[in-house]
Amino acid sequence: MSKKKYVQVGMGGRSGMYREALGTVYSNDAVLTAVCDSNRGRLELAGRQEREMRGVEVRLYDASEFDAMIERERPDCVIVTSADFTHADYICRGMELGCDVITEKPMTIDEERCQRILDMQRATGRNCRVTFNYRYSPVRTQVKDMLMSGVIGEVQSVVFEWMLDIRHGADYFRRWHRNKANSGGLLVHKATHHFDLVNWWLGTAPARVSARGDRRFYTPATAERMGLGGRAERCHGCPVSDRCAFCLDMSRYPEMRQLYLECESHDGYYRDRCVFADSIDIEDSMHLVVDYRNGVKMTYSLNAFCPQEGYAITFYGSEGALEHRCVESTYINADGSVPGVTTTGTWTRVLPHHAPSYEVALWKAEGGHGGGDPVMLDDIFGVNPPQDPYMRAADQRGGAWSILTGISANRSMATGQPVVVADLIHDLPLPDYPAHARGA
Repeated sequence: MSKKKYVQVGMGGRSGMYREALGTVYSNDAVLTAVCDSNRGRLELAGRQEREMRGVEVRLYDASEFDAMIERERPDCVIVTSADFTHADYICRGMELGCDVITEKPMTIDEERCQRILDMQRATGRNCRVTFNYRYSPVRTQVKDMLMSGVIGEVQSVVFEWMLDIRHGADYFRRWHRNKANSGGLLVHKATHHFDLVNWWLGTAPARVSARGDRRFYTPATAERMGLGGRAERCHGCPVSDRCAFCLDMSRYPEMRQLYLECESHDGYYRDRCVFADSIDIEDSMHLVVDYRNGVKMTYSLNAFCPQEGYAITFYGSEGALEHRCVESTYINADGSVPGVTTTGTWTRVLPHHAPSYEVALWKAEGGHGGGDPVMLDDIFGVNPPQDPYMRAADQRGGAWSILTGISANRSMATGQPVVVADLIHDLPLPDYPAHARGA
C-alpha cells in the first residue's frame, strides 16, 4: 500500500509537532514530501531538521509557490500551520486543487473567511479537519463522558473562567497575535479552544453573544507605573531590558533563536516586540454571556495577566453540579518546553442534589495540552483508528462554530450590542455530536 502524501504550509513554532509525527511514529504509512513558508530562513531550517533529525528529504517552496507545490507534489492532504489570517486562503485553495486539509486552530478569524471555507468545502466535497487537541486531553474527555452519562441531569447553565498567567499571556502581546487583523484577538485565536470545548461538551452551538472587553494591563501606562520609561520597540537591545520582568531574551531558547531571531533578516518580523506598545489593539480582559441553541446560558471570562495558568468551569444541571478545575504548566511558544501540561491542583467534583459531593479519580494523561496532542495525532495519522464514542474529530462545522462565539464577541464589543450568530453565517449545520443521557 502506498503512503499517504502530505505537504505543509507555515513553519512557525506549532509546525514541528506535525512534521515530527509524520517523520517518526507514522512514517510507515505517511510521508511529508514538501514544506512551504514565506520566510526563507525558516523554510531552510525545516529542511535541515527533516534531513538531519529524521533522515527525510523534503522539497522547499516559497509561499508564492503554493499552487506550484500542489501541482508538482500531488499531495493527498495539506497541513496548514501558518498565521491565522492566512488560513482561509490555504484551506480554500488546497481544497480547490483537490486536496483534503488539516488546519491548526482557529480555522480562520472572521465571518467572511469562515463562509468562504464552508462554501468551498461544500463545492469540492473535500475533507477539512480542525485540530482541537483539547478535546483529546483525557481529563477533558472524562468531563464529556460524565456529562454524556447524565450524572448531573440536563445542563442548564455554565460558568467558565480561563486564566493565562503573565508569562504565557504576555506572549500574545509580543507576536503578530497582538493585532486583530492577524489573529482576531484572543477571543478567536486562543478562546476557539474554550468555545469548542463547550460546544462539544454540551453538544450544541452558540445562538447569541454579548461581550465586553478592554486592554487594561498591557498598556503604556502600566509600563510607566513600573518605571519602564524609555522602552524600545522590542526586547532585543532594549535599554530597560535588565529591569523589565516581561523582557524576552530569545537567545536563551535554541528553538526560538533559530526560528525567529536568526530569521529576521528574511522578512523583518520581530517576535519580541514590547508588550506595552501603543500599536497593540487586542484586549487582555474579556467577559461574555453566551446563549446556546439548546437553551443553556454561559458566563465566560478570559484574562491574560493572571498569577496562575489554567481554568475553572462549573456545569449546573437539573440533578446537581459538576465542577472541574485545571492547573496547567506555563510556557512560551517555541521555548522548548512541553506546552500545557496538566499539573497538581487539577480536579473534578460532582455535587448531586440531596447527596454528599465527591471527587472523581482523574483519567491519566501525558504529553502536551493535557495529554491531548499524542491522542489527537494518532486519530489524525493512525491507520484505521478505532471508533470514537466521544466523536472528538472536528471538521469545518466544528471549526466554524468554535470561532463564531469569538467573532460575535468582537462585534458585540465594537457595537455595545448583543450579536445573533445566525446573522453572521448561513448554511452551517451542527456538527455530529454523541447523544447525552437525560439523567442518571
